Amino acid sequence: MPIFPKISLRPEVENYLRESFINKEVVSASSKQEAERKFETLLIHLSHPPSFTTVRVNTHLASVEYVRGRLLDELQKQFSGSSIPVLQHPALPDILLIPVTGPRKNIEQQQCEVIVGAQCGNAVLRGAHVYVPGIVSASKFMKAGDVISVYSDIKGKCKKGAKEFDGTKVFLGNGISELSRKDIFSGIREVKGIGIRMTEPIYLSPSFDNVLPSYLFLQNLPSAVVAHVLNPQPGEKILDLCAAPGGKTTHIATLMRDQVTLNVKVLPVHPVCQVVYWSRTNVFSVPIHGEVIALDKILNKVEKLKQNASLLGLHSIKAFCFDATKALKLDMADGTEGAPPFLPESFDRILLDAPCSGMGQRPNMACTWTLKEVTSYQPLQRKLFNVAVQLLKPGGVLVYSTCTVTLAENEEQVAWALRTFPCLQLQPQEPQIGGEGMVGAGLSLEQLRQLQRFDPSVVPLQSVDRDCLQDAKREDVIWLANRDCIGFFIAKFLKCKSTEEKVSWN
Repeated sequence: MPIFPKISLRPEVENYLRESFINKEVVSASSKQEAERKFETLLIHLSHPPSFTTVRVNTHLASVEYVRGRLLDELQKQFSGSSIPVLQHPALPDILLIPVTGPRKNIEQQQCEVIVGAQCGNAVLRGAHVYVPGIVSASKFMKAGDVISVYSDIKGKCKKGAKEFDGTKVFLGNGISELSRKDIFSGIREVKGIGIRMTEPIYLSPSFDNVLPSYLFLQNLPSAVVAHVLNPQPGEKILDLCAAPGGKTTHIATLMRDQVTLNVKVLPVHPVCQVVYWSRTNVFSVPIHGEVIALDKILNKVEKLKQNASLLGLHSIKAFCFDATKALKLDMADGTEGAPPFLPESFDRILLDAPCSGMGQRPNMACTWTLKEVTSYQPLQRKLFNVAVQLLKPGGVLVYSTCTVTLAENEEQVAWALRTFPCLQLQPQEPQIGGEGMVGAGLSLEQLRQLQRFDPSVVPLQSVDRDCLQDAKREDVIWLANRDCIGFFIAKFLKCKSTEEKVSWN
């Protein structure tokens, strides 16, 4: 049952989403009443966190069994010796699932309050402590060591440094203050550490601050599916068009084992007459590195990607600060060898995890975007798609993904791509964990089955505690994890022939 109100949207944005989710095809497939119920359920789910924390094991450095054992030890320390289940996903062997318990009831709210920004509040609901930059307001006499109730200012109305706030706020739980109000708002020096250490959060999730950083990567379940669907192979040249901060990029490099060893036969030379001759015995192994090219146009995000790759011990990633819409080399003399822009048909596989409206992220209690902002992504996605198709080799694979739920950025883009690029064929995906695509874009039932749409509204919100987890069957827990996640979309294409001429993306 919901404990938070549905996500707060501008009226024009909510109406825009409603029209796409209650389109003629959807209504004819079920009923208007059912379509409206499902849409309202989605809005409620978006304001609540998923039922599981998902982490990806860096199998480049260690086995899943080894990392799982160390993680269990860490969680026992965090939860004072309590046993927390850590499940390996059956279809994604490098993914570990940790159930989120909650919502926890009967947490006594304190007189001393801290108000945090909406983004900070969302992170708290996923297991984070409150860091000082996220604090907007604190009670007048708050000092270090006080028990504090933490609230999220979901509409962004609280003034920085306020001593009290009577606007719309959502209770997130209690914690212990690490600093006084004076320390937080003195302005003498910028403080970036933990301000409130959460001890009684509404949703109890493990904290991953500095927990096995070289072995684990926090990643939403659908995001972890993407690299498996791309299915990178050792030695291939792969492009991640919009890569930062690098979760999917590093996953790709890990799945292709960062390198492959190739047996090469030597051509020995006769020591006297210098004649080259064959020998069956002169065979040695040479490491042939696969290559993952990662692009992003924001420099600090590219630097973060490089840091993540280094932390995970991956060497096959080459990251560039570059606008991916300009990644196609139009002149043979243009650009530097190995750096963007690139010649047509240069890559074996391409991931286009496109910039999007992000309307599938959870938890998200309020979105202040205008309709113009929400709808601005479709043209950009098409520009990027055009570049991706031309950079892909014949026989190559293109995976398109978004973390949004809009029809325009998902199924409509697939329908547009199939019309615009005759060289593309929609492909089935493996693993197939999400549901099929949503009707409304004119795609056939067979095409919809080849898509993956992760729709959190398909399951009711549930209260999860340790007792129910102990009694639940493993397959039921996995089923819930596959469905109660963020909103997400994946499409996979095969380029069946060469791009004969440049096509328009309009």
